[in-house]
Amino acid sequence: MPQDALARARRLGEEIVRHDCILITGACPGLPHQAALGARAMGGLIIGISPGLSLNEHIERYHSPYEEYDVIIFTGSGLMGREIATIRSCDIVVIVGGRSGTLGEFCIAYDEAKLIAVLTGTGGVADHVDEVVGVVNKDTGAELVYDDDPCRLIQHAVEAHQRRVAEGRAYLLPPADG
Repeated sequence: MPQDALARARRLGEEIVRHDCILITGACPGLPHQAALGARAMGGLIIGISPGLSLNEHIERYHSPYEEYDVIIFTGSGLMGREIATIRSCDIVVIVGGRSGTLGEFCIAYDEAKLIAVLTGTGGVADHVDEVVGVVNKDTGAELVYDDDPCRLIQHAVEAHQRRVAEGRAYLLPPADG
């Protein structure tokens, strides 16, 4: 992970709050936790979707943070199972760095025609989204916004979301032939 990725993820959380948005994460350590810290510093509302069945399991089994969250929803679905709830709860899905969990979240968001904002230059999945889209070679109605600056990325994503709402495309389901 690039050295500045943690700082950029934290800045991302700040920008999300600055645009009057709610931060929803998988309530896990690493880059999502940094975004939660940034959102907390700005007084934002932070919701975590936990893989655990309880706070104890969230902390002990998944070694995940909890204090920064206003609400944690305990799914009991495990790391991969909680991804559907997380993605379906978001109007804008933001990809920062990431490994297999982020790739799974991206694939769900892409198939469900979500607006996806990608913070480039943060390593991992975020720096290979174009390759994944090329391999998938499927028009789902998803819209992707890319930037290496957290401030510009959120600004462009919020503008795209507002446009999608005005066009009546923000909350549509993807094509059924997918």
